Amino acid sequence: MYQITPETSEDHWEVEALYDLCFAPGRTALSSYRLRDDVVPVQGLSHVARDGEGILAGAIRYWPVRIGVHKALLLGPVAVHPTRQGEGLGRALIEESLCHAAPLGWHRVLLVGDAPYYNRFGFSRLKGVVMPPPTNPDRVLGRSLLAGAWDGVSGTVRRWVD
Repeated sequence: MYQITPETSEDHWEVEALYDLCFAPGRTALSSYRLRDDVVPVQGLSHVARDGEGILAGAIRYWPVRIGVHKALLLGPVAVHPTRQGEGLGRALIEESLCHAAPLGWHRVLLVGDAPYYNRFGFSRLKGVVMPPPTNPDRVLGRSLLAGAWDGVSGTVRRWVD
């Protein structure tokens, strides 16, 4: 049994260590991290999952980005400790966190990931939305949290503060 709660400042370094374990410390060299530089994750959407002993088992973060004049959430990273994988915790983190997005005024979410995995959560390939290179366009996926939220949205994904 896991308790999924919003991430707090006290969770920060433990979450960073989990991301390093799951993705290697070189993960911050990825182009998607340039969209996160000096930008604070979206309050209330980034979550952690802890077991009954309080041990961190998984985490998910969201970042604000812009595509032209449109705002969007950038999902990622989502990670589950290797000893906890296969228990449905990734699904629980995604579903629990996304249910809070629309009430906070967010209508669209994008990520860079494997379509076969993320299709089950309602994500599909975004055409016309470009992540910073060298991102494979087939891995740029989006989900509308409000019907038609991606209609007419195209262009390069930019940092929130630019």
